[in-house]
Amino acid sequence: MSEAVPHFDLAIIGSGGGAFAAAIRATNLDKRVVMIERGAVGGTCVNTGCIPSKALLAAAEARHTAQDAGRFPGLTATAGPVDMEALIAGKRALVENVRSDKYVDLVADYGWELRHGNAVFTGTAADPALEVTAQDGTRETITAAHYLVATGSTPWAAPINGLDTVDYLTSTTAMELDEVPESLLVIGGGYVALEQAQLFARLGSKVTMLVRSRLASGEEPEASRALMSVFADEGIRVIRRSTVSSITQDTDGGIAAQADIAGGRETLRASKVLIATGRRPVTDGLNLAGVSVKTGDKGEVVVEDTLVSSNPRVWAAGDVTGHPEYVYVAASHGTLMVDNAFSDAGRAVDYSHLPRVTFTSPNLAVVGMTDKQARDAGIRCECRVVPLEHVPRALVNRDTRGFIKMVADADTGRIVGITAVAKEAGDLAATGVYILQAGMTVDQVANLWSPYLTMAEGIKIVAQSFRTDVSKLSCCAA
Repeated sequence: MSEAVPHFDLAIIGSGGGAFAAAIRATNLDKRVVMIERGAVGGTCVNTGCIPSKALLAAAEARHTAQDAGRFPGLTATAGPVDMEALIAGKRALVENVRSDKYVDLVADYGWELRHGNAVFTGTAADPALEVTAQDGTRETITAAHYLVATGSTPWAAPINGLDTVDYLTSTTAMELDEVPESLLVIGGGYVALEQAQLFARLGSKVTMLVRSRLASGEEPEASRALMSVFADEGIRVIRRSTVSSITQDTDGGIAAQADIAGGRETLRASKVLIATGRRPVTDGLNLAGVSVKTGDKGEVVVEDTLVSSNPRVWAAGDVTGHPEYVYVAASHGTLMVDNAFSDAGRAVDYSHLPRVTFTSPNLAVVGMTDKQARDAGIRCECRVVPLEHVPRALVNRDTRGFIKMVADADTGRIVGITAVAKEAGDLAATGVYILQAGMTVDQVANLWSPYLTMAEGIKIVAQSFRTDVSKLSCCAA
């Protein structure tokens, strides 16, 4: 007699932020849930993304703070060479603790089932199933009322002649190095490239960036200029409007890249090269087409704004959808998907007030629209940019590198976007979410209470700049 096929209310492929959010919400609804993971539990964020990268960035900033202590009169400090093996060991210990506390232990706490293995869709569009192959080769077929694809994304290397013969770094492998590279070539200008370039520069590498257009090209041009200035101060060479035509590796392991740069071609040499040209959804091998789930040009699961795929029983959440690549987006997707699948909630994703933070130092943080996005949307906008020299917190920090920009609807005064390059600007973006969600106007924010000598006071100051010359205000002037 054959064994019955296990049946669940929800079968989840993946174990990252979106997967866990979905599993928690579903088990709270008394649904029977199974999660299938072929690698380390926790997904990108805890294992190779947010947690390890920000831990290393914090360590690099501590070293840089010592080196930069001279900006305060009367202080001197030094920073010695980095023990990279110890730094990476500490990062691994932190990752293991977070993975255990915030992921693995929760499986037992909530009581869903976890399978370690590779999942592939089988069956038909009308009657899909999953075949799960464990590491020991044993196979199991699982059926469910609904399926969630939450397999995340992986670093992607743009096609470069010779790259397949080079031992190049990605954002994942760079965080496993056992020594600081003497020199590093970073190809890319997005958030991963920015964070990794500054990380290794502050650890002691001589860093050069090759950028196709400009730094953070999707954000305000003021942000690009501010970060260019910061990076120049820290010895990072940024070559804009450049493309790499070919790349080779010397017998000693060094890298040589042929770059087409405005005005000619240049050969750039470095100890290591980091490819930071984007990420791609992980959908290969899932047999999505076999159950009539459509994918896009980059392999992403094509979903409606309710997160259902072209198969009404198959859903997707997080990076695998090609939507904004933030763990808090994935988590929101997970709960939204469960509400729609099991409660007919009809909820739709809405990114209009989505905050986005790049953890350079100072941070680049944005919520809402840029100036260009507002104009493209047909909004007659009015903008103000306040340099940090007018924000008292930045003055006492002895670091006025950066700005705060506010974009408002000129007809209504409603604020539609805030961008900042500043220390702890991520907190400004969080504040901006509440301002935009409430539909507040420039005048309302200009007249709000704001604690003196906080960076958040800068939001009030930039709102005041629509009506007054803030350079002529006294401290904490209302």
